[in-house]
Formats: sequence, C-alpha cells, structure tokens
Amino acid sequence: MFLYCADPLHPRRVDPHFAAEAATVRDLGGTVALLDHDALLAGDPATATGRVPRDRGPLWYRGWMIPTPHYAALATALAARGATLRTSPDMYRAAHELPGWYDAFAEVTPASAWLPWSPGVPVAPGDVAALAAGLPAGPGLVKDYVKSRKHEWATACHIPDLADTAAAHRVVSRFVELQDTDLAGGLVLRAFEDLRGPAGRRPAPGGDGPGHRHAGDVTGPDPGTGGPHDPGDADASPRGSGRRPAEARVWWLDGAPVLTGPHPDTPDQPVTPDLSAVGPLVAAFDARFVTTDLAQRADGAWRLIEVGDAQVSDLPAGVDPAPLIAALLGARP
Repeated sequence: MFLYCADPLHPRRVDPHFAAEAATVRDLGGTVALLDHDALLAGDPATATGRVPRDRGPLWYRGWMIPTPHYAALATALAARGATLRTSPDMYRAAHELPGWYDAFAEVTPASAWLPWSPGVPVAPGDVAALAAGLPAGPGLVKDYVKSRKHEWATACHIPDLADTAAAHRVVSRFVELQDTDLAGGLVLRAFEDLRGPAGRRPAPGGDGPGHRHAGDVTGPDPGTGGPHDPGDADASPRGSGRRPAEARVWWLDGAPVLTGPHPDTPDQPVTPDLSAVGPLVAAFDARFVTTDLAQRADGAWRLIEVGDAQVSDLPAGVDPAPLIAALLGARP
C-alpha cells in the first residue's frame, strides 16, 4: 500500500501533483490510500488518516513534506489503524534534517555547523561567530535544518565572508526574521563550494545568485505551491546565465540505487554522476529510502549537496516513476 496526499478540493481523489504516480502504483498491482495533509499539519492525525483502510500492514508514504513532529504523530495514528510506515520516524528525521545525516556523509559534502534555535529568538553576533568558527574561511550559506531562503539570496542566504561577523550576523538575523514560525530545528551554516556547469562551463554571474549551485538546502515549496519537498534545492537560474551546474538526483532503497536522473529543477539536463564515493555511505546510513542530490565541483569531483527522505522528494518532470514504484513494491517489509 502507498499513502498519497488527498486533493484538498476533492478529498476522495489523489492530489493532482501525485495522480500520475498513484496511477502507476495501481497499474503495477499496488493499492493507494489517502492522507488529509492539511488535517495532519493542523494537529489532527486521527482525522488525517481517517480514509486509510484498517489492518493493512506496512505502507510507503509519497507526498508533501511533513515536519518531523507531525510525521511521528502520523506514525502513531497509522499504528492505531493497523498500518506501519516503512520509514520509521527516526529514519525520517535522520534523512530529512541536516544534523541527522551530516556526520555520515561529512567526507563528501561541504563543511557545516549547526545550533538548535527556536523561531523568533534574536540571534547575537557571538552566536554567528561561534557557528562560523569551525568552518573554512570564505563564503557560506545560512539555512535551518530543512530550508533556506534562496530567493532572498543576498539578504537572507549567502554570506560573502564568514569571517565578517557583522555582515554574517545581518544575513542570519534576516533569515530568522523571514522564516518566522517556520524555522525548523535550528540554524545551519554551510561552506560555499564552487560548482560548475556541464562541459566545464560555469554559469554567468548575476540574477538571483552568484551563478553557481550552492552547497545545500533541503527545501521545497509549501503544500499546494507546485511540488513536494525537494532535497538539495538549487538556486534559481541566474538571469543571463545559459547553463546551470550539472546536478543529479539518485533514489536509493535499502542501500542500492534504483533510479538516477536529473534534479527536478533541471529535468532536461543529462547527468551521469559518479556514485563510487557516496554509495558505500548510503549503504551504511540508517534509513531505508533516501535521495541524494549531487553536483559537480569545479575540479570535477561529484559532491553531495543534500540527503533527503525519498518519501517527500519530487521526481523530475518526464521521468517514468515505474522503476521506482516497482522497486518499492518489491521491497522487504
């Protein structure tokens, strides 16, 4: 069984964003149940799972992003109906929030530091300096455990020099202000790495960002704005830039890659990532169903930008979901 988000306007139907994928599930012999995502986020998991058949055992979730406390509540509500999420709450948190996966992948991802933080709490310059102290000199990025503010690149995302505490404090403070009650978990600073476009051509600077893929957000639009949670969210393509860095999204099930393709932001860009470094790390990571977003650095090395829980990771437009669904249908309980 697969659990998909229901259409808010037609609650007996699958949300249109996932309808084609749900149809593939049925075509391949699986069954589909519906989740009221709005009710779940409103704190009513019993109502949210009211359309899930009882005593159906293990299931996969595929849908909109769920904050980790709500995911745990979903697991409890499903258990009361005789259903079990194949990705446990602990697995979900580990893949969904940067502190959960960073140590396992530190050798292949940009250096990062984080600090638990509550929404609305002002940030002091000393807090920013303490976070930056363990990172390499140079530019960086700020995000929370799940999201960045990539569209406010210059004011609430990119830090030109981590050693400039006053400037870094302004960017981090603005980020906290804009995230408001949506700030998830805490504050993260990440080192910025120079990532190139296909065939070694770097994007032209300008527009919404500096012209390079940045080192890592797990972010995505809110429910109803066009897509589920996208680990490794890229900067918007700079205006005047003809190319973006080569990016790939790899789907892993029980440590094995089951689907490799472009990042959803660049669905028409062909990519063939080198998985030799990241593969063993995914196999050793304690989560069953994850995605890794990879991008090629200026020196040619493929770097891990983000790990994400694959239940809430989007498929690029035009990618056939059948191989992924078939792998999930054949997975162990």
